[in-house]
Amino acid sequence: MNEIKVFSPASIANLSCGYDILGVCLDNIGDEITVRKTKKKGVVIKKVSGQKLSTDISLNVAGVSATALLNETKVNCGFEIEIHKGIKPGSGIGSSAASSAGSVFAINKLIGEPYTNKELIKFAMYGEMAASGSKHADNVAAVLLGGFTFVRNSIENDYFKLNTPIEIAFTVIHPKIELKTKDSRAVVKDKVLLKNMIEQSANLGAFISGLYTEDYDLIGRSLKDVIIEPLRSVLIPKFEKIKSVSINSGALGCGISGSGPSVFAMCKGVTTAINVGNAMKKIYDKLDLDYDVHISCVNDIGIKILKTN
Repeated sequence: MNEIKVFSPASIANLSCGYDILGVCLDNIGDEITVRKTKKKGVVIKKVSGQKLSTDISLNVAGVSATALLNETKVNCGFEIEIHKGIKPGSGIGSSAASSAGSVFAINKLIGEPYTNKELIKFAMYGEMAASGSKHADNVAAVLLGGFTFVRNSIENDYFKLNTPIEIAFTVIHPKIELKTKDSRAVVKDKVLLKNMIEQSANLGAFISGLYTEDYDLIGRSLKDVIIEPLRSVLIPKFEKIKSVSINSGALGCGISGSGPSVFAMCKGVTTAINVGNAMKKIYDKLDLDYDVHISCVNDIGIKILKTN
């Protein structure tokens, strides 16, 4: 195999109760990444379309993560990368994770798969570090493993998949304002009240239990963030109103997608997810604010191969 084209999907991190711990892979929005072998060693980003991003491998997250992989791997060739961005940077649905994970996934395939998808996470995190200043794994773990994922310890490379209730669907509304992850992380405090830590821990444990027992009511009750959301929500237009109409329209829960500005609603069934999306639209239509709405089931596979040569 000398060339591969992959679809690297969007993702939602945190899921309210699991800051830097929980992630989920979405199904129908993402980047398309083509990687081909070259005789000259090293990595070159030949083209980026869809968004205006640097082709400098030290600045583009796909180049950063690919370089991290090759620094640990002996190969007798190089690679050129073409990226079509389907996810806007700064949207809160894993734009940097899609590119970071997609490039290492594709290169790994071209060199005979010396690494498992789980082992690729540590390389993809270098791209996340370049994008946000933090080596977090919640988005890239979801993209590389698929489904709902849990980051127990990123330093020890300890990540695993969780159960996915079959009826779960997501609505994501993305107001077209840029909220950089670095800026959004900057408002998060280093210290929290003990009572908040206890409540957040209880919600995280109950959420995971709800996934495995497929108890949708428990899942909904657990989608609460008493630590991060109160600080970040002020950065998102009409967040509380979006959350209120989502719950009233049948969503199990609603929260900030990753670092924002996108807002997600978790629903039981696609029909409910569509109804929630329509309710969300009415809020932003009144503001004359450009936005996108995405309806997605959970992608339990992760990155998908589109073409090989």
